[in-house]
Amino acid sequence: MTKKSKADIQNEVVESAQKIWLAGIGALATAEEEGSKLFNSLVKKGETYEARSKQRVDEVKARVEEVVGKAEGSIEQLGDVLDEKVADAIQRLGVPSRNEIAKLTKSVEELTVKVDQLKATPAKKAPTKKTSSSKAK
Repeated sequence: MTKKSKADIQNEVVESAQKIWLAGIGALATAEEEGSKLFNSLVKKGETYEARSKQRVDEVKARVEEVVGKAEGSIEQLGDVLDEKVADAIQRLGVPSRNEIAKLTKSVEELTVKVDQLKATPAKKAPTKKTSSSKAK
């Protein structure tokens, strides 16, 4: 085995350092290229995902609006049925309806006017019968 000279060792070190330096620059260049590719790939995937998510949100929103519309219709129908049942129950109990009360109120008002008119006219006295108590004594 031969001993390497000091100069040979220095050359090897410089050459190794040069290779390390170039490998570092190559790694940086590769990372930049691959990083850009990766970044662009992630952007494309994000755009695709966003579009799908937006579409899905719109579908869910439309479905919710449909369900809300049906629920409102059902609630309205339920209210109508409930109103009918309450009206039937009130009628069975003999509670007068609004229209019946209005008619009665009108009749009472008309009768009140007639009574007031009768009170205002002077009453005629009925002829009195003479009694036979004053017969011959």
